[in-house]
Amino acid sequence: MNFRRHRHREEPEINFIPLIDLLLVILIFLMVTTTYARFSELEVNLPQASGPAEMQKDSRLRVDISASGSYAVDGEAVAGSDVTQLGERLKRQAGGKSPAPVVVINADAKASHQAVVTVMEAARLAGLLQLTFATQQGTP
Repeated sequence: MNFRRHRHREEPEINFIPLIDLLLVILIFLMVTTTYARFSELEVNLPQASGPAEMQKDSRLRVDISASGSYAVDGEAVAGSDVTQLGERLKRQAGGKSPAPVVVINADAKASHQAVVTVMEAARLAGLLQLTFATQQGTP
């Protein structure tokens, strides 16, 4: 006996309406919580030099650093590479001039960074707080 002959069975179907509602809620949540990074550029206006091109010769001390790490103050070699020795030499060369001379660091391109930092520390110990670096102008 077949009791189910007259019953018509419906095909199952997927209801997409709740899925679309869920996706819209997730989309709104993501749009609200997302932070948009703005990359801003910093415009820098560099000053133009209008003063004399060279400083006066008597108001500067030139410290040369060779590629091997040896030092020379105003062309005279400094024995040893100790910070205190170099500081004493700079203090002696400055000689208590009323405007403290500017220390011009002229380092070889292959000199170590530590050698340059040593000169900067020696100048600080000598009380010479104005430093500058000598550069070469490249050819275009």
